[in-house]
Amino acid sequence: KQQLLRDLEQSMEGYAGSVRQVLRVAGSGRLGGVHGTVAQNISVESEYGTAIETALGGALQNIIVENEDAAKRCIRYLKENRGGRATFLPMTTIKSKRLEQRLEHMDGFIALACDLVRFDERYRNIMENLLGRIAVAEDIDAATRIAKQFRYRFRIVTLDGQIIHSGGSFTGGSA
Repeated sequence: KQQLLRDLEQSMEGYAGSVRQVLRVAGSGRLGGVHGTVAQNISVESEYGTAIETALGGALQNIIVENEDAAKRCIRYLKENRGGRATFLPMTTIKSKRLEQRLEHMDGFIALACDLVRFDERYRNIMENLLGRIAVAEDIDAATRIAKQFRYRFRIVTLDGQIIHSGGSFTGGSA
């Protein structure tokens, strides 16, 4: 079982073809400044895994790069090789975004999503940009109370992966 999991990780199973291509070429040294995907650069306790996976969605496959030049090189590579599209997060341009509201007093509030993941400090701006405006709540009832209190101004994700979007739409069901 461990070998199967290693093989899946090695073959980058689950990643888009474009992302796999960039990571392989970067791994061989032909594309510099690539730090890997968001998913490769975070860890999370299992109890928060569903919430964080839901909060990040497709951004799990975004590729962290050193700077704008690295992003442009990767994009050029994909374009020249008809490798598809990918999203790059230059460490020099992505700015931190955190909710200003104090939510600790709200019943059912757990934390901001960015505070539930572990990552290298140099990626703080990126992680706070992706997760700093997303609250994690115990369940859909707590999420609804919080959303109403703050007039649906930010996204809230529950531990089991339900979402209340800023603006008031709900997304949910079985995962």
